[in-house]
Amino acid sequence: MGSLKWIVGFLGWVSGGPIGALLGFLLGTVVDSSLDVIRQLNSGQAQAGGQAYSGPDWQQTTARPRGYTATEQRNSFLMSLLVLSSAVIKADGHVHQHELDVVREFVRRNFGESAVDEALRILDGLNRQQVNIYEVGAQIATYMNYSQRLQLFHYLTQIAIADEDFAKSEKEVLEAVGAAIRLNASDISSVIAMFYKDSESAYAVLGIPPSATDDEVKSAYRRMAMKNHPDKVATLGPDVQKAAEEKFRQIQQAYETIKKQRGIN
Repeated sequence: MGSLKWIVGFLGWVSGGPIGALLGFLLGTVVDSSLDVIRQLNSGQAQAGGQAYSGPDWQQTTARPRGYTATEQRNSFLMSLLVLSSAVIKADGHVHQHELDVVREFVRRNFGESAVDEALRILDGLNRQQVNIYEVGAQIATYMNYSQRLQLFHYLTQIAIADEDFAKSEKEVLEAVGAAIRLNASDISSVIAMFYKDSESAYAVLGIPPSATDDEVKSAYRRMAMKNHPDKVATLGPDVQKAAEEKFRQIQQAYETIKKQRGIN
């Protein structure tokens, strides 16, 4: 029963739409616990990570893109990560342990050790299904703000490179996922460039070509710093914010690298 209780505890706005359909499949595979889940939903209470969680109103969830609680945002961020991780992990046709370890560590840091096994069980179930990234991405883009989506994409890129063999198929899936959650092409390239360094990666991190003028470099830095500021994902919890701080530092480092190369004051 623990698995279903955990899943129900993580329902926020994800309970409707294509993500809800995926969850419904997972819930439906454990017949002997279905009645218990229904009772929890009807009572409006479930347990998530050992803490009381107020269950969503299934009639209202898909109609409220704003105003859900910080807890719901964190829970929905996790479920979105699990669903899209499945697409990224399967991109090269193999499930690598290093990729699963990235997911494991994210869950452990943000939701506790007790949630890890259940999260991986959910991910395993998702890996056995076909995830339509465009349908899922559209739902995420509707309910999650841009900075949160950028951070989500940053985690997905971490997962993709975890096997130390970044295949073309993985890059293509990552780019498709980024487009599906409605990130700008320059922001998609920026995040990927944070993990793949070359002579032009500093420019890619800022979303500009090497031919950009000094003024364009400065403007690009200000723009990237604003949309990637860690405060914009504060509601997702301290560990997600800490990861955002690392991403923010990489943007600063890219800017400093270009300034040094060009002698910009």
